[in-house]
Amino acid sequence: MYRKKRTVAMLLAGGQGSRLGVLTKHRAKPAVTFGGKYRVIDFPLSNCVRSGIDTVGVLTQYQPLELNTYIGTGSPWDLDTVTGGAFVLPPYVKGKSGKWYSGTADAIYQNMYFIDQFDPEILLVLSGDHIYKMNYNWMIHNHLDNGADATIAVLRVPLEEASRFGIMNTNRNMRITEFEEKPEHPKNDLASMGVYAFKWPVIKDYLIRDNADPESDNDFGKNVIPAMLAGKQKLFAYEYKGYWKDVGTIRSLWDANMELLLDRPPLNLYDDPWRIYSRNPNEPPHYIAENATVKNSIITEGCRIYGTVEGSVLSSGVVVEKGAVVKDSIIMAGTLIAEGGRVEMSVVDEEVVIGKRSHVGELPEKGAGKIAVVGKRAKVQAGATVPAGEQVDADATVSKARKGGEPK
Repeated sequence: MYRKKRTVAMLLAGGQGSRLGVLTKHRAKPAVTFGGKYRVIDFPLSNCVRSGIDTVGVLTQYQPLELNTYIGTGSPWDLDTVTGGAFVLPPYVKGKSGKWYSGTADAIYQNMYFIDQFDPEILLVLSGDHIYKMNYNWMIHNHLDNGADATIAVLRVPLEEASRFGIMNTNRNMRITEFEEKPEHPKNDLASMGVYAFKWPVIKDYLIRDNADPESDNDFGKNVIPAMLAGKQKLFAYEYKGYWKDVGTIRSLWDANMELLLDRPPLNLYDDPWRIYSRNPNEPPHYIAENATVKNSIITEGCRIYGTVEGSVLSSGVVVEKGAVVKDSIIMAGTLIAEGGRVEMSVVDEEVVIGKRSHVGELPEKGAGKIAVVGKRAKVQAGATVPAGEQVDADATVSKARKGGEPK
């Protein structure tokens, strides 16, 4: 039995992220690189630490190896304490039975024994695939002040986009009166962030009931929250007013990285009071050669720049050789852009080789704003072309010019 905790956080990190295409073929979405030196999961983990929450269960499922290795003991986030820590929780066999997590609620249900060890007052359920900085304590204080059974973090979205979200309809006191999952005609603009605070004894009972229902999808939004509303439980919305980004598509991932290069970026990664922690390789300082050109870009440790980099985000160990050009692109760790190679408006995964005189992507005026994507460890051979909007599969080899459009 561990020491009793007021709050235990459970971080849902098992999503496949199929809309990210080749970037999530061999990794879960929360393990995708962001901002040159972070992974998406760094944000909720750092939020927990900064909020004083030292016990975090990380629920993995799809392609968990890279994510499991990355989290390790939790030490980069100061989550390797004796009385708490970061705990990786994959699906497991119990007795003669075992199954994959069938939904967000089922993932928590399968780990009730883990939560019960800490006998928490509050269960905080988080998504592992959003970029934001949030002090969960403010939400928890709001939850306690309201005497709520559940509190759901919401943010205001343009009403024309509200049908893409779960929408919370509330009274003037922010008590939730109705929940609508992706309504065709939304009544307001309060969208769920997938951040929940629950009274543990209350939600435990609802999780047990939900598991016993063979018709349930075992999902918080579709099943558990509506059941709690039907049961007259006290549910409140907590409005979050900071930056929040779902980087679940190639476009949104590219947009969020490019926003970091603005004069006043909406997400401040240089905020010492709320620093985002990550596990980073031990690389030497980056090097920019005398005749190289670097403009408005993020260049991470270990990079060596001999060519031109403009408006781009480069992770650790990227090499841009003499005469090579990188513009408006995201280049992930260990990638080589060889002499004369050109990468424009693209997302290039880790350990890729962009060969001499090859060309990946096109700037918006030529490529109609379509983003090219090259998967992990792929090779674009000398003189080859990857057109705007095309996806090259992980470990693939591109040996000649190809027509764009469909993933390869």
